[in-house]
Amino acid sequence: MRNLLNTLSTKCKPVISFLKQRKILSKVDITYQVVWNLFLVFIVFGVISFFFVGGAGAGFFASLVKDEQLRSYEDLKQDIYNYEEISEIYFANEVPLGELPTDLERREIPLAEISPHIINAIIATEDEYFYEHEGIVPKAIMRATFQEFTNSSVQTGGSTLTQQLVKNQILTSEVSFDRKAREIVLAMRLEHFFDKDEILEAYLNIVPFGRNANGRNIAGVQAAAQGIFGVDAKDLSIPQAAFIAGLPQSPFGYTPFYRNEGKVVVKDNLDPGLNRMKTVLRRMYEGGYITEQEYSDALEYDIRANLAKPVRTIREQYPYLANEVERRAADILVKKYIEDAGIQLDELEGEERIEVLSSYLADARHDLRQNGYRIHTTIDKDIYEAMNEAIKDERFFGPTKDGEPEEVGSMIIENRTGAILGFVGGRDFEREELNHATQAYRSNGSTMKPLLAYGPAMDVGAVQPGHIIPDVPTFYKTSPKEVSNFNKRHRGLITVREALQSSQNTTAVRSFWMTPHEKSRETLLKMGIKLEDGEPYESAPLGAITNNITVEQNTNAYATFANGGNFIQSYMIDKIETNDGEVIFQHEIEEVEVFSPQTSYLMVDMMRDVLRVGTASSLPGRLKFRADWAGKTGTAQNFHDIWFVATNPNVTMSVWVGYDTPKPISTRRIAGLSYSQRTQQIWANIANAAYDARPEVMSPGHNFQMPNGIVSRAVCGISGLLPSDLCKEVGLVKTDLFNAKFVPTKVDDSLQKVKYVLIDDEPYVALETTPEEFTSDGVMIKEEYLEAYNLDESLQEKLENIIPDRDAEENGKLPDAVTNVSLSGSALTWAKHKENDIIGYRIYRAPNGTNQFEMIASVKGSATTTHNINSGTYGYYVTAVDVAGNESPASNIAKSENWSSEPPKEEKKEEEVKEEPNKDNDKKEDDKKQTDDDKSKSPSNGNNDSKNPSTPKPPTDSSGNEDNE
Repeated sequence: MRNLLNTLSTKCKPVISFLKQRKILSKVDITYQVVWNLFLVFIVFGVISFFFVGGAGAGFFASLVKDEQLRSYEDLKQDIYNYEEISEIYFANEVPLGELPTDLERREIPLAEISPHIINAIIATEDEYFYEHEGIVPKAIMRATFQEFTNSSVQTGGSTLTQQLVKNQILTSEVSFDRKAREIVLAMRLEHFFDKDEILEAYLNIVPFGRNANGRNIAGVQAAAQGIFGVDAKDLSIPQAAFIAGLPQSPFGYTPFYRNEGKVVVKDNLDPGLNRMKTVLRRMYEGGYITEQEYSDALEYDIRANLAKPVRTIREQYPYLANEVERRAADILVKKYIEDAGIQLDELEGEERIEVLSSYLADARHDLRQNGYRIHTTIDKDIYEAMNEAIKDERFFGPTKDGEPEEVGSMIIENRTGAILGFVGGRDFEREELNHATQAYRSNGSTMKPLLAYGPAMDVGAVQPGHIIPDVPTFYKTSPKEVSNFNKRHRGLITVREALQSSQNTTAVRSFWMTPHEKSRETLLKMGIKLEDGEPYESAPLGAITNNITVEQNTNAYATFANGGNFIQSYMIDKIETNDGEVIFQHEIEEVEVFSPQTSYLMVDMMRDVLRVGTASSLPGRLKFRADWAGKTGTAQNFHDIWFVATNPNVTMSVWVGYDTPKPISTRRIAGLSYSQRTQQIWANIANAAYDARPEVMSPGHNFQMPNGIVSRAVCGISGLLPSDLCKEVGLVKTDLFNAKFVPTKVDDSLQKVKYVLIDDEPYVALETTPEEFTSDGVMIKEEYLEAYNLDESLQEKLENIIPDRDAEENGKLPDAVTNVSLSGSALTWAKHKENDIIGYRIYRAPNGTNQFEMIASVKGSATTTHNINSGTYGYYVTAVDVAGNESPASNIAKSENWSSEPPKEEKKEEEVKEEPNKDNDKKEDDKKQTDDDKSKSPSNGNNDSKNPSTPKPPTDSSGNEDNE
C-alpha cells in the first residue's frame, strides 16, 4: 500500500508544480487537499475490498467443492462414457431385427462418422470458444453469476460444452451454486485429461434432442438424425444440422413431433424450432462456417416436407419375438450376475430367494435397455415371418367362445443344435400377449405317449414294436376309474406299433406299468419337463402332469428321437455382446442321453406309421413337399388341447390349438374337417409356408438312418413270442423291428386245437355230444392266457382265425321242422331255422317211385340254407340238427319233375309183380349206384361221412300221398 501511495505522489508532482506556476493551485489548495485525501481513502478501501471479496469468494468456492473427490482419468472416463444406449437384436445370420424398446433412444457413433455441419452448428451455437478455453469461460461465468445475483430476466448461461457434458454425465440438472462450483472444477479436470475431439464426441452422443417420428425420446446426434430426418448423422445437410443443433436449448419445445391420442403427429406450428434454426444458421454464417449462399439456401429449406415418417418398431412388427428375446436375455444376464456374485441359488429359499432373483432381474432389464448390447438370436427371419403369415388363414380355426378366439402355438426346432428357427406366439398380440409357444403350459394329451408310455418301456426291454399289448377294459391301479379310449372301444390283442398308430389309452397305461417308476421320472426330467414329488403318476402317459408342458418343451422332447436319443436343450439367444464386440454370453450345446439310439429309431419308425395308416394318415397329402416325417397326434381331456408334433431328420415342428381359458374346442366339422384334421391342416399350412421360405430346412433330402442293433423278427400276433406251428397255421405271424438286445427267444404256447361249430356264422366250441359231421378243427387261445389278457368274447372275435372261448348252448328241446323247402333246378333251398342252437342241416333223398329216403348230405352252420343237388327224378326233405345232436322232424318234401313215391301203374300188373330175381337185383344195384353218386357230389359245406342216423319219417297228406307243397 505504501509503495502504491509513493508511486501516486511521485506521478502527481509534475502536475502540482505546473499548477503552482500558474497560481491556480493556491486557489484550490484547500479543496485539493480534501479531494486528494478522499481519493486516497477510496483507493485504499477499493483495494482492501477487492482482496476481501476475492478472499471471501475463494473461501466460499472452496467450501462448495470441499467434498468433491479428486477424480482420476479412469474415473472420469467411466463417468463420461457411461451413457445409456439402446440394445439391438439380430435374426440368425446377422440379419437386423430391431431395437429393444427403451424410454430413451440413443445410438453411439464415433466423431469421424458425424457430419462437420452438425459439429460446426453445435460449436457456433453452444460454445464458440470451445477450441480456445480450458473447460470454462470466466467472463461468461461472471456474467451468469451477476445475472443470478441481480435476478435478471435475461439468463444467457455460462456453460461450455465441457461443462454441459459434466452436468449431464456426472452431476445433475440441479440449479445451485454447489453444483455449479463442482461443475467448474470437473470441467477443468476433464479438459486436463481429454482432448477436444474426445469431449466433443462424448457430448454429441449424450445431448438430448427431444422426440423422434415415433414419439420416442432421443439423445445423441445419430438418433436425432435418423429419428427426425431419416438419415445418418454423417449425411446431415446444413439446414438439417442447424435444426438439430438448435434443439438442445429446449428439446421438447422445439421438437417437431408430439403425441395426440396415442398417435405421433407433426406439430401444426413449427415456428419455435424454425426460429431457433435461423439463429443457428446466422451464428454459423457469422462464425465463418458457411458461405452467404449456403446461408441463404438453408433458410429456404422446407423442414416440414423432409421430416422422417414413423417406422414400425420391433414391438409393432414382431411383438411376440421382441418380448421373448428380452425375457430370455434378461434370464441369461440374471444367471451371469448370480454366478459372478458367487451366490448359490440352490441354497436360498423362500422370500430370500425371491428377493435375490427380483433384484438381479431388475438390474438385467435395466442393463438390457441401456447398455447397448447386441443380442444375436437363432430365429430365421424368413421362416418366422412365413409361419406367422400362415396362421392368418382363419378357415381352420374354431368359433369364439366367451369372447375368446381359438388360439394357436407352434415352433420349429433344429434337431442337431436345439436352435429355435421360428415360432408362432399367438393370433393377436394386442388381444393376448401370452406367448402360446413358450409360456402357455397345457396338457399335451396323447403326444405324451411316445415320451413316457412307450419310449422308456422300450428302453428297458419291457415292450418292443412287435410285442403284443392287450387293449382291453382297464382300470387304474390307484383308483376305481376306468382308463377310457377316445372312441370308447377296445381292439383286443394288438401290437405296440398298432396301439400307437390308433392312439389307444389302455395300452399306453399298461406299457407305463411295465416301466420302473424311476426310469419314467428320470426320462421326463432329463428332457427339461418339470415334475412334482412322486410324479409321474399312472395317468401321466395320457398327458396328466401337474405343471403341464409348453409347445417348446414338447417340440424339444420330440427332437430327442431325431437325435438318436440325446436331448439337446432348445435355445433362442445365440450370443450377447457389448457394443464394442466383447462377448458376455455364448450359448453352448450340451447333449443329455435319454434313450438308446435303437429305442429312438424304433420310436421314429412307429411314429412314421401314424402318418401312414394311423391317426394322421391324411397329413402327408396336405403337404407340398416330401420328408421322412414321424409324428403323433394328441387330444387332452375334455378336448381342451389339440396337438400334432412331428419330426424329420432336420427339424421338429409342433402345433397346439385351444383356448386361453381351458374349454372344449368345437368337435363339429369345420371347413369339412374334424377337430384333429383341422389341427393337422394348420400344422401343414405352417410347414408348407416354412418350406417356401427355406426348402432345404424343411425337406433335408435324406431319411432317418437305422443304427446298428436293429433286427427284423417274425413273432406270433397273440403273444409277441416266436411263432409256433399253430400260430403259423392260423396266419397270426407278424414281422416287426426289434432292438437286438430284446429279441424274443421263447416260442409261443398260447394256442390249442379245438372242435367248433357255426351258429349264425359265429364259431362256438362243440359239445361232447355234438355230431362230428358238423364240427371243424380250429385254434383257440388257452384259458390261462385269456385270463392274463382279460380278453372277453367280443375281443376274441377280433382275432382272425381264432375260435373264441365260448361253448355252444342247446335249448333243451327237439328242434322244430325246417320250413319252406323248395327245389329249383339243381338248387335245394329252405328257410333259416329260428332256434339259436342249430348247428347245421341234413338232406334226405328218395328216388322216383319209392318212399325210402336216405341222408345224402350234411350242411354245417345254421345260416347256410341252400344245397346243390344232382339231376334226376328225386324227392327231398331237410332236417335241422342242434348242438346236442337232436334232429328235427322231416320238412315238407321238395320234388323234381315227375317224381312220385308210388310205383308206376304198369308195375302193378300181377305178372310183372312176380318175383324176377335178376331184374330186381339189377335195379337195386342201379339205385344204390345213383345214391352213392349223389352223396359224392354234395357241396363242400356238407360232410358226407355221415353216420347214417335213423331216417325221419317223411310227412304224408290225408289220402296217404306225400306232402309236396
